[in-house]
Amino acid sequence: MPQNPVLLEVCIDSVQSAITAQEAGAARVELCDNLVEGGTTPSAGMIQLCRQHLHIPLHVLIRPRRGDFLYTPLEFAVMKKDIAVAKELGVDGVVLGVLLPDGNIDIPRIQELMQLAYPLSVTFHRAFDLTPDPFKALDDLLALGVQRLLTSGQQATAPEGAQLIAELQKTVGEQLIIMPGGGINEQNIHQLIQETGVREIHASARDRRESQMQYRREDLFMGGTPLPTEYALMEASANRIKALAAVTAPSFQ
Repeated sequence: MPQNPVLLEVCIDSVQSAITAQEAGAARVELCDNLVEGGTTPSAGMIQLCRQHLHIPLHVLIRPRRGDFLYTPLEFAVMKKDIAVAKELGVDGVVLGVLLPDGNIDIPRIQELMQLAYPLSVTFHRAFDLTPDPFKALDDLLALGVQRLLTSGQQATAPEGAQLIAELQKTVGEQLIIMPGGGINEQNIHQLIQETGVREIHASARDRRESQMQYRREDLFMGGTPLPTEYALMEASANRIKALAAVTAPSFQ
């Protein structure tokens, strides 16, 4: 167990997963939809039901579509409306990111979103990992006053990006929370915390749950990119979250 307690945030995409995460020891959840595509903004109904069932902090992803983080005026307008809805429904924070065509952070748009979100906590998400200069991006976030940065250290997974994450943490000190996310599991979480010195960790900790459907059509798919089956989904795993919480020390709550 790390010397100091580390806050465990669990990324979830259903009300049941939110409840499971809370009961298993998560200190906070990030609510998304469509995690198979990297996450998009959840529905108002999903936010409202999660808020009703949670006593731990609830952060909500503001992302209007999959793909890159260069948004049209209409997509940006959707983000603003989604922040207003999330705020009205009582969330504790929003998770967002907007980039310019050159890959740098779109400072004016982030400022506008932060003003709309105030006084909610604002996390800049892994759009950071697609910026050309992480330290320029970090300076921009510090100037903006963002509370938290979710990053995999500009690598496919946070353990692979541990060196950059440690450098980011050393640079910001207490000015901004560096929260590793991406590929974190029970086997690598302790080493990652030791290597980086971070105080918060983001993980999904999911397992596959089989559908209860008896009649099945395995030859048809509801999306354009076929998944292995339409008759299974991924949900938060109580056992996996408990294992992560045992390392991060849930007393942080």
